[in-house]
Amino acid sequence: MTSGDTRRQDPDPATGHPGDSVPGMVRWRTGTVTALRRQWHGATELDVALPDGATMRALAYPELVGHPEPGDRVLLNAGALLMGLGTGGYALVVALPDRLPPDPPQAATRDAGHLVKARYTPLQPILLGVDEEASPHHALLADADDLAGMPVVTADLHSALPAILAGVRADAPDCRVAYLLTDGGALPAWFSRTLDGLRGHLAGTISVGQSFGGDLEASTLHTGLLAARHVLRADVAVVAQGPGNLGTGTRWGYSGVAVGEAVNAVAVLGGRPIGSLRISDADPRPRHRGVSHHSLTAYGRVALAPADLVVPEGLDPALAAEVDAALAPLTARHRIVRVDTAGLDAALRASVVPLSTMGRGLAADHAYFLAAAASGRHAARLAG
Repeated sequence: MTSGDTRRQDPDPATGHPGDSVPGMVRWRTGTVTALRRQWHGATELDVALPDGATMRALAYPELVGHPEPGDRVLLNAGALLMGLGTGGYALVVALPDRLPPDPPQAATRDAGHLVKARYTPLQPILLGVDEEASPHHALLADADDLAGMPVVTADLHSALPAILAGVRADAPDCRVAYLLTDGGALPAWFSRTLDGLRGHLAGTISVGQSFGGDLEASTLHTGLLAARHVLRADVAVVAQGPGNLGTGTRWGYSGVAVGEAVNAVAVLGGRPIGSLRISDADPRPRHRGVSHHSLTAYGRVALAPADLVVPEGLDPALAAEVDAALAPLTARHRIVRVDTAGLDAALRASVVPLSTMGRGLAADHAYFLAAAASGRHAARLAG
């Protein structure tokens, strides 16, 4: 670098450490809690007064940082909030530095979990993996290798989850449905108010990969799927990332590409992959109208195993024609399954949690939610 150049230097290839670096990845703030706002399972909203007199809305995960109270000093990561990125409009509480929580029970004992998630970050939690030797489910999963044909719905966005569940329950109200939270969006399951509202309506949530905070923790999607079948005794599973998703406006640069990899995982374990297509005639972005390019790339290029790609009947004729044309190249590998939608609108309207995708509700993006519900109906029918 030339003298006075403040650009970040590339890491040393031998050590991975930068020679000279400019802090900027985290925008730190400190302040005092003035009020507690909404609280749901695993999360607490706060108002935080900053030293300059401004107020910042923040979110704390008590399982990580303890339970904040008015008057507590908090350390915040405010970068995404200040940049207007997708953290739900929050600064995130990193610590209550003057009132640290006690060590968790069984910490540093042989019976504690050893599964580290959000690895090598300052807030990495150490959890009990569902298949670890200390887990009560270890013996059950030690040799598990087969989903026995369990239908598994894969979806690009977290917002599809309640619609898929509504479709399942429209025909099979007693069907046991497990949700696998992948790590493309929010890593803490606690961030999702949808999951909070669905507590008691799912057989359980399994957080896989780097995500955490589910009812069960799994190191990979494969072990998570096996746990859904053999531990939670699910009839149907749903795989989708947490709230929020990464997108760069390029063909490959989006977190939903993992949907195709999920199809492969389901197939190799002897499950029945079902693709919930991202269909919309309301999204203002051309690449997401009709069948989103996210679905076309994930299922058309990444998924190497065949899946049932579900198209709901009763779409607007122009949209239906657009969908059929977009899916035609995928028929060499996948099965296009058309599902009747009688009763699905009522099931969606009766959802136990609000339906919203990209700020649009059921009425504003009906085709999107209908497609997700149709995939749930198909899964329920396969589950028998």
